[in-house]
Amino acid sequence: MVTKKILYLIAGICLLFLFACAPKPRAPQAVLDTPEHHVSNGNKFLKAERINEAFSEFRKAIELDPKFSAAYAGLGLIYGLKNDLENGFENMKKAEGYAEGNTQEMAVHVGFMRLYTMGGEKVDKKWLKKVISRFEDAIKIDPDAAAPYFYMGIAYKMAFEFNDSAKQFSKVLELDKLFTAEADKEFALIQKIQRAMPGSKVGKAIALLEKITRADTAALFIEELKVDELFRNRTKKVFDTSFKSPEAGFKTGEYGKIAPATDIQNHVLKADIDEVIKLEIKGLQPFSDHQYKPYANITRAEFAIMIEDILIKIIRDDKLATKFIGSESPFPDLRNDLPYFNAAMVCTTRNIIETIDVATGEFSPSGVVSGADALLSIRILKNQLKKY
Repeated sequence: MVTKKILYLIAGICLLFLFACAPKPRAPQAVLDTPEHHVSNGNKFLKAERINEAFSEFRKAIELDPKFSAAYAGLGLIYGLKNDLENGFENMKKAEGYAEGNTQEMAVHVGFMRLYTMGGEKVDKKWLKKVISRFEDAIKIDPDAAAPYFYMGIAYKMAFEFNDSAKQFSKVLELDKLFTAEADKEFALIQKIQRAMPGSKVGKAIALLEKITRADTAALFIEELKVDELFRNRTKKVFDTSFKSPEAGFKTGEYGKIAPATDIQNHVLKADIDEVIKLEIKGLQPFSDHQYKPYANITRAEFAIMIEDILIKIIRDDKLATKFIGSESPFPDLRNDLPYFNAAMVCTTRNIIETIDVATGEFSPSGVVSGADALLSIRILKNQLKKY
């Protein structure tokens, strides 16, 4: 009996200690100083990508109510966006533990879907299955809620399962509730990727980029267009048959020869860049200081110049380089005396590159090139080259 009394006494002391150490809710300082209001603000800031402000709002909600599920769900997403997935999942688990009612439970399931998608294989090799599991739990709560379908579409997109992704975005548009603008944009992107039909894993990954770099472009030309094979098969071989003395084959004094590009040694796409450098594609060669600048974004004007040069070299038509010089410009934002005007005309008249705005006819030479647009241009170019 004495032992039991001692155990009860210890347990009681521990409980008192825990309650004493637990964070105490602070008192509200204004009418709108409520957990609900701060979470609402936090979600607005999160959607606007104002991460620090969102973080502050979610923290204020927790100060007022240390067990407010929606605030922990918001913090979990912020940590995920900051690539701190460990803290992201920790906060999402707290959100799940405190969740009350269908709305909060739904938010938790969607939150886990988003975190697993952010982390991908870095978090779990079976991340997509876990997203699907949470998706199924979410639509059991409400089969007509738009959020689970939207984020399931994002997950399928990141897994390169574009057909399934399109179905989810289509469902969001069918429901016509929340996320319709976002789903419409994503659906258009997926349709463009489906038309481009990227065949390589690199191509599928680049298809999702809003803007591509010089390295990405090199990879697309090698992996998707197979430009190295096209050049080998369709360009004339040049043989040097001039006389050379026997000593000419022995070179001395070439110690420390500088590589064509000195800033790509550790780049994951180095092999593709090396191949493109050998092909000497105009606009995609190393600069005079032996820098390739693999992370520099390319513009639409630069991309047009590259496409034009590939065309000229493969179809062996040097006249293409001057075909539209002196012509009247159909573009309101492009003079006909600019160095990339001819390339823009070559690409648009062949429907390889579209104008940025069909209504105004603007070309937008300084605009960025998305992965999907680049892939679609490459697909059209590839089909056109089949007849040569």
